[in-house]
Amino acid sequence: MEKYSLVVIGGGPAGLFCALRAAGNGRKILIVEKKPHPGRKLLLSGLGQCNITHEEEIGSFLAHYGENGRFLKPALMNFQNRELISFFTERGLPLETEPGGKVFPLSRKASEILDILVKECTAAHVEIRCGDPVLEVSVRDEGFSIRTEQRTYRADQLAIATGGITYPATGSTGDGYVFARSLGHSVTEVSPALAAVTIEDYRFSDLAGISFADVIISLARPGKKIRRHTGDLLLTHTGLSGPGILDFSRFIRPGDTLRISFLPSIEHQKVKETLLNRISAAGNARVRTVLTAYDLPERFVNKLLTLAGIEQDLTGAHLSRKGRSALIELLTGCPFVVGRLGGIQEAMVTRGGVSLVEIDPKTMESRLVPGLFFVGEVLDIDGDTGGYNLQAAFSTAALAARRISGVDVAIKSGLAL
Repeated sequence: MEKYSLVVIGGGPAGLFCALRAAGNGRKILIVEKKPHPGRKLLLSGLGQCNITHEEEIGSFLAHYGENGRFLKPALMNFQNRELISFFTERGLPLETEPGGKVFPLSRKASEILDILVKECTAAHVEIRCGDPVLEVSVRDEGFSIRTEQRTYRADQLAIATGGITYPATGSTGDGYVFARSLGHSVTEVSPALAAVTIEDYRFSDLAGISFADVIISLARPGKKIRRHTGDLLLTHTGLSGPGILDFSRFIRPGDTLRISFLPSIEHQKVKETLLNRISAAGNARVRTVLTAYDLPERFVNKLLTLAGIEQDLTGAHLSRKGRSALIELLTGCPFVVGRLGGIQEAMVTRGGVSLVEIDPKTMESRLVPGLFFVGEVLDIDGDTGGYNLQAAFSTAALAARRISGVDVAIKSGLAL
C-alpha cells in the first residue's frame, strides 16, 4: 500500500492545477485518472479551442454563477483571471482576447493548455497514473484509503476533482458524487447546464441558424413567472440555443414556457404604440416593410407574417386589429414551451453537485471531514459561457492547494467577504 501526502482523484484542469500548486517541500502527490490520458474534457472545451477565462474585472465574475457566485468569491479573489493568464503566458503560451472578452490560446488549441499543465506537474514531481478508475474512498487512521482497480493508496489528504456528468465519454460520469456521499456529504440534484432547449411544436425549424442579439427571455412555470434574462439567441432545427439560452438554462425545466421579445429595448406597450404609428404612417407600404425597419432578418419577418396570418404583400392600411395584435405578441412575447434540455452528451457543464454548505469557501476543505477537498465542477457551481467555468476550476484548485500546502489564505481584494 503506497502512501502519499495528497491524492487527487481526477486529471482534468482542476485536478492537475491543484496537484501542481500543492507540490513542493517534500510532499508526495499522486493524481489518479480513470481514462488513459488526463484532460480529455479540457480538450473539448470551446470546441477544442479552450476559452480559459474572461478579461473583465474579477469582481464582475460573481454574477456569472447563478445563485452560487458568492461562494466563489474567496477562490476568485485568491487566484484571479489576470494570474491565470500570466501563468500560461509566462510559460511561453501566447493568448488572445476576443472583442467580447473571451480569452483563448492564440493557436486556438486546447491541447497546448493541457500540455503545459502536464509538463508542470511532471516538473513538480507529481505522479499521474491513468487508466485506473477509483472504486472506493474511505477515512482510515487520520487519513484516507483510495482503492482503485489495480491497487490501494493511503493519503494524508484527498482532493476530489472528478467533474460532473456531462460528456461522460471523457470520464465525467458522476463518480465524485458517489465518493462524496460515501464520506458523508450531501449532493444536490444534478442535471445538464449550459444546454440548448428543444421546443414542443416548434415553428421555426426552417429558420435554423438565424441569431438575435440581446433579446429578452422571460421564464414562466405554470402559475407563476420565474425570472427574466437578456442575451443572444440562436434558432436551431429543434429549438433555441445561443449564449442567452445556455446561460439561462440552469433555471429552465421541461414544461416551462419561454417568452422571447425580439425587440429587446422596447417594452410591450411601446412596441404596440410604435408599430401602430408606423403602420398608420405607412399607408400603402407593405407591413413587411414596416417590420424590416426593426432590423429583423427578412426570412424571420416573412415567418412572423405567416404565423400571424398576414399576407406577405398586405399593406399597412389593410392590416386588421387581429393581425396587429398577433404581430405584437410574436414580436414581444413569442411563446416557446420547453420539451427538454440538451442531455449529458450535449450540455457543456453540470448543474448541481456537492453541497456548498458543507464546504469552507475560504479553503475548499470539507466542513465534515478534515483533509478532504472538493475542486472544480464536482461542486454545486456552474458558470455562464465565456471562460467562467474554467476560471472557477483553476481558482478553486489554487485555493485548495494553499490550504493543502499549509499556506495561509490572503484574499487579494478590497471586496468584503
